Amino acid sequence: ERERGENTSNADDGKGRSKKFSKRMDEEISSDSENESADPNRKQQENEDDEIEETPQEKKLRLAKLYLEQLREEEDKKAEQESFEADLIAGRLQDDVVGPPQLAPDPAEIRLLRGHKLPVTCLVITPDEKYIFSASKDCSIIKWEVESGKKAQKIAGGRKGTEARHVGHTAHVLCMAISSDGKYLASGDMNKLIMIWDPMTCKHLYKFKGHRDAVSGLAFRRGTHTLYSASHDRSIKVWSVDENAYVETLFGHQDMITGLDCLSRERCVTAGGRDRTVRVWKIAEESQLVFHGHEGSIDCIQLINEEHMVTGGDDGSISIWTVNKKKPVSTVKQAHGSHGNTGLEQPYWVSSVAALHNSDIVASGSHNSAVQLWKCGQGFRGLEPLFSVPMTGFVNSLKFSNSGKFLVAGVGQEHRLGRWWRIKEARNGIYIIPLKRQAQEQEVVQ
Repeated sequence: ERERGENTSNADDGKGRSKKFSKRMDEEISSDSENESADPNRKQQENEDDEIEETPQEKKLRLAKLYLEQLREEEDKKAEQESFEADLIAGRLQDDVVGPPQLAPDPAEIRLLRGHKLPVTCLVITPDEKYIFSASKDCSIIKWEVESGKKAQKIAGGRKGTEARHVGHTAHVLCMAISSDGKYLASGDMNKLIMIWDPMTCKHLYKFKGHRDAVSGLAFRRGTHTLYSASHDRSIKVWSVDENAYVETLFGHQDMITGLDCLSRERCVTAGGRDRTVRVWKIAEESQLVFHGHEGSIDCIQLINEEHMVTGGDDGSISIWTVNKKKPVSTVKQAHGSHGNTGLEQPYWVSSVAALHNSDIVASGSHNSAVQLWKCGQGFRGLEPLFSVPMTGFVNSLKFSNSGKFLVAGVGQEHRLGRWWRIKEARNGIYIIPLKRQAQEQEVVQ
């Protein structure tokens, strides 16, 4: 079955149509056009008919409309390309000028925000870095003020069976995403539902139904209100939030999808759990690229930039990938060490990964009492440990702020997807970790 899935990616265009079929369609289309050009009399007759029906004024109007439409299309393409290039340049400038975080934070400066009754499963930081949204197994979503650490608002979770009257989630929330302009917040739960909220007021806007199992990954395409969702039903769905509309569904994974991410391009990346594949979905081309690497379930994925991504799995390893190679360019095995009796050691599962966009800094979380920060080597080959931050519990979610000034960890007594272990001494909450940079330190010294 897995081989068949792989063949699909090589020979199909992503929707089950083979290249031969597409080629035949192309040939049919081109042969029709040849027939038309082969009969000039018929074409001339049609043109004459058109001229009879259309007054000069109407013709001018029609041509003007066509011209405007072409201009509009060209402007849209240009704007999209400029936005994409601006993102890349901004990222490079940020990295060149500011430099990556190099120094471990002072434990006294790390803040713990508590409010969830059960383990935190996911979180997002608003683009202006003023607020953090966290969600939990208690079905609630909390909006936190970064500066004060206070709870700004809470979207309460409801009890099972109250779906009809409760505005909000009544099952574990597994994933969240916020649009790059901060206009929409999306959250997905174990009940197959996606909820859309206004991040300013926390008012409920829409509910998207369609997935047949838990919604496990959400991401907005940057600069748009296009939302990608992934699910344990093995599918990816595309939604237009502005229009409150479903767009399309993509298939390919052979097991439940555990994570999804997207940046500016019209494509998203996914981790396929126990099918051990990472996939890049080219939405416009209706095709997918398949990558193989981990020895176990791939549980989390994040894009570092448009060309590179980082994954973590229950085999205890972290891998860096480039979209040009089918295998990881670098892997660290037992990234968080191992546990268990001698001879029966098991690696600590990597439960979360994060990347400081357009830099060479990544972070990973497990349940070995530490969040680990890494620096990618030249050309993203090799991963060097930078420093670790002590943290008790399951690190279920990690996110860098856009500027790289802080890292946020969502922590719980249990893994976000199950109850295999329970760490009683852990606190269910979010940790805000300030990141110091060498450049800043040098300025202070001078």
